[in-house]
Amino acid sequence: MPEPDTTVHDVVIVGAGPAGLTAGLYASRGRLDTVILERNMAGGQIALTELVENYPGFPEGISGFDLSEKMKEQAKEFGADLREIQAVTGLERDPEAGCWTVITDQGPVRARSVILAPGREPRRSGIPGEAEFIGRGVSWCATCDGALYRGRTVAVVGGGDAAVEEGMFLTKFADKVYLVHRRDELRAQPIAQERCFANDKFELVWDSVPRRIDGDQMVEALEVENVKTGEMRSLPVNGVFMYIGQIPNTDWLKGVVELDESGYIVTDQLLRTSQAGVYACGDAHLNQLKQIVIATGEGALAAVQTEKYLDELACALPGAENAAGGSAAASA
Repeated sequence: MPEPDTTVHDVVIVGAGPAGLTAGLYASRGRLDTVILERNMAGGQIALTELVENYPGFPEGISGFDLSEKMKEQAKEFGADLREIQAVTGLERDPEAGCWTVITDQGPVRARSVILAPGREPRRSGIPGEAEFIGRGVSWCATCDGALYRGRTVAVVGGGDAAVEEGMFLTKFADKVYLVHRRDELRAQPIAQERCFANDKFELVWDSVPRRIDGDQMVEALEVENVKTGEMRSLPVNGVFMYIGQIPNTDWLKGVVELDESGYIVTDQLLRTSQAGVYACGDAHLNQLKQIVIATGEGALAAVQTEKYLDELACALPGAENAAGGSAAASA
């Protein structure tokens, strides 16, 4: 366990995806004492994306990892302190100290304001065999594990952008990719669908849902059921990749800030949560479009609003009229 951090920072940002890193860039560039808590790797899920084609400024596309690294380095360039953690377990208000405490596995981090950008994680199906075969044929990351299936057969479950795009990536390695979708048409963007239909390694399994993953030491088959006919079918596969939705990483925020029924953080148009001094942005925030460009825009707005909040807080302190302007001038 590292030495306890007793500093009261200006802002602590929970999450180092596009929203969190952009918030960190804007906050640190605004001369705020900024801490970004990073779990696993900077960039969040986009770091695992093979190619990002719809982020402005990269007409040839850019790998998710490279884009994440550029965002990370830019935030660090202006002084943001990125800290690696494994888990955040709580958020508490300390009225006497006038600050918030973010509780992590590496100890508490205190700050006058908080920006929540914890992102989302893949939804589990809960079918028999899913948990048992994690790391032995069940995966949620084609970019991470695709090379393990060179010359083999895999199944991708889902019909949205993630399922189709990751399935396309898997065709670089696998000889065959079953795309299992519960409807009779895909939900992915038209350009992704066109590429899918044109790839002869794909076999579409329409109107079907997974029921069981079978195997001995490794995955050997995926049992699927046709939702219209009730017919069961066993697909001979060596791997199963699940893309059936995302859930926000917000369990630790229950009872602290307002969440909707699905666990997404509720804010106003200025990204203020139900708690003063706490803002939210990115995929775990309740918005209509989960895209990198939206996340970065929200990260910028959250940081700007945080700076305004801290300025107002500094002005309200005794003797504030003698302080050099800006929240960074306020002392712990």
